[in-house]
Amino acid sequence: MNPTMKKIQASELPSSGKTPLTPARNLARIAPFIAFPLLFITVFVYCIALAHFYPKKFPTVDNAFQYRSLNRSNNSAPVAGNHSIVNLKNPPNRDINNRNPAPIAAGDDRRKSEETVMSITDKNCNLFTGQWVRNHEGEPYYTNATCHAIQEHQNCLKFERPDTDYLKWKWKPDGCELPAVDPSEFLQLVRGKAMAFVGDSVARNQLQSLVCILSKVTYPRDLSDPLDQNRRYEYREYNFNVSLFWSPYLVKTGGLTDDQRRPFNLYLDEFDPLWPNEIARFDYVIISAGHWFFRPTYFYVDRLLVGCLYCTESTIRQRSAGFSYRRAFRTAFRAIIEAEGFNGVVFLRTFSPSHFEGGRWNKGGSCPRTLPFGRNESAMADYTADLYGIQLEELRIAERTAGNRHGGEVKLRAMDVTKAMQMRPDGHPSKYWQRPGANPTFGYDCVHWCLPGAIDTWNEFLMELLKREELNTTSYVPTQLRNKTKIFPIRVLL
Repeated sequence: MNPTMKKIQASELPSSGKTPLTPARNLARIAPFIAFPLLFITVFVYCIALAHFYPKKFPTVDNAFQYRSLNRSNNSAPVAGNHSIVNLKNPPNRDINNRNPAPIAAGDDRRKSEETVMSITDKNCNLFTGQWVRNHEGEPYYTNATCHAIQEHQNCLKFERPDTDYLKWKWKPDGCELPAVDPSEFLQLVRGKAMAFVGDSVARNQLQSLVCILSKVTYPRDLSDPLDQNRRYEYREYNFNVSLFWSPYLVKTGGLTDDQRRPFNLYLDEFDPLWPNEIARFDYVIISAGHWFFRPTYFYVDRLLVGCLYCTESTIRQRSAGFSYRRAFRTAFRAIIEAEGFNGVVFLRTFSPSHFEGGRWNKGGSCPRTLPFGRNESAMADYTADLYGIQLEELRIAERTAGNRHGGEVKLRAMDVTKAMQMRPDGHPSKYWQRPGANPTFGYDCVHWCLPGAIDTWNEFLMELLKREELNTTSYVPTQLRNKTKIFPIRVLL
């Protein structure tokens, strides 16, 4: 039958009122039922391929599970700094309650469930950019009555500091929450491992904070020599030990005494004789330095005198603190990278600003404030910004060097406390580092931090950074959730 006959016969058919179903129309009707399954299958296969070739970006359920602690007891992280007046904008006791509203009450179960979903172990969250907010529900991790590891000079409660507002703030990163430290979970996280702090008395300040936080579960055995600045603690039940290497300049030093008027000899290109030879046995190293670099010092490179800071000889070139600070950190990072057998994680704890007002540290300066600063209410002093910038620059250089020499075996990370601490002028011992009425031989301490207090936040940072490392290497599930929920890993085989 020819096409003309087909058209005539079709036109002569009785009309049913419906459009005839041609093959094209049939295909159009069933197309959605074919297209959507094909699209689903395509996306599924694509995700499987990404998970196979990029496992860290698409982790399995067991190592990607994230949580937030439900009961966050807070202590703030104050600011430590150096021997200089900090130019501050606000009157010492400006009330900032309206600027930082209180969080929703901890008793709201629905709120808790929602918070559990958000965790800082999400690497898209920057731990170190945020603000301090009121923590009405939280209590200190410990007190001077519950922890015997607090050094006298930081025991502000014992020496009758009258205000306690400095204990009622928590750090709120932008876009997520910073969980409190769960001591049991921390000890499980570091079971079978070793940790070292390398630095000065502010490093010791953080170590003592950590020991006190963990004291809710257990106290360590103190293996330290009472006459030695270095410390060593052992948690035998967890096969975990933590040490402090006293090294205020991080490099080889001569003439180190408590006499702050006597210049020290600083060998800027030579390793410290102790800690670089010991770190191979540690899994985690927290390195820091700061305030000693403003003391009178002679600088040596290749055993030649190349300058000094605050020396009296007119024939010696005067150098800045930044000159020695940069070279000391470069040498310290080189010692880490070249340490035979070391393949652990190093955290650079950045510069902790001080808050002297009304004079220098030795010229009547004090830190009278009792409230934190809000965002953008204070600016870093020039020396703080300089040293902070030097640290980050040297860290980037060291990361490149470590990658070239070790293929990534040595991991270098930043524990950036500087911006948060700039906002905590209220966290220092001030005059409450000794008994009221005692002879003020030292004056005011606006460098170290009260225990308990804001420095406890540093160990909240530390725990979250440790969890990030664990998420990169193991199937990590927080203790609280591990006890409540059995999580089955999902593996995809191609």
